Amino acid sequence: MKTLISFFRLALALALSSAAPGSVSAAEAVAGFPGEVIEEVIVPVPSEIFTVMDKLGRPDWRSELRTTKTPTFSNRVDVALLLGSVVAEGFIAVEAEDKDAVERIGKDVLRLSESLGLKETVLPHTNSILEASKNNHWEIVRVELDKTQKTVRDTMEQRRDTELGQCVSLGGWLRGTDAVTSLIAKNYSSDAAELLNQPDIIRHFQKELKKLAARHGKLKALLDGLETIAGVIGDGDETPGAAGVQTIHDTAVRLVRSITTSPPATR
Repeated sequence: MKTLISFFRLALALALSSAAPGSVSAAEAVAGFPGEVIEEVIVPVPSEIFTVMDKLGRPDWRSELRTTKTPTFSNRVDVALLLGSVVAEGFIAVEAEDKDAVERIGKDVLRLSESLGLKETVLPHTNSILEASKNNHWEIVRVELDKTQKTVRDTMEQRRDTELGQCVSLGGWLRGTDAVTSLIAKNYSSDAAELLNQPDIIRHFQKELKKLAARHGKLKALLDGLETIAGVIGDGDETPGAAGVQTIHDTAVRLVRSITTSPPATR
């Protein structure tokens, strides 16, 4: 098992050693902290990213919510990237405790999952999310969002659709990075910026994208953007400064926009 990324070192220092019920993965048994083990790289469980941010203060998550309409795509790679981004948006909505946003995002998750042939597996989670949000049971919503992402990944792996599963993970990671860097840039501190030292995750996504980029133009652009982020993070030995955080944010914003925006209509 590779050395844990700095995110988990910080999380452990903040005494976040246990996950919400149902969100524990194989990584917890190895590292004592929740996450997903993907080809020996530990990817944080999305809800724990936001939990750690809360330990550093009370961020204005509502300001990070997007209200733009979720587009409709036909290409499965586009749909998978978008699904990951929308699931991450769901965590932001939970942090903001915005019932309307959670309901809208839950419906989007279900629609996108249906496009990937995953409606029946995701529907129970979606129903639980909508019911729990109506009753202000935000911890339950977090758990069900974690389960949703895991269900999508596990189902794709069972169907030998691992490449699409990687796209879901990437879309979620980029949207989370977009939101987190926005908050850090508004009130920079080295403790908060340490969250961004995730070189192993970036290398993992670069490796996976290289297999797919030749067949999909959007992935080529995402690969170029990851190279920019990797240039700021380096080997993770130094905490990014304020300028570096802004560069990561600007890059993540651009990449998320490419994932969530419909291409211009052709005549």
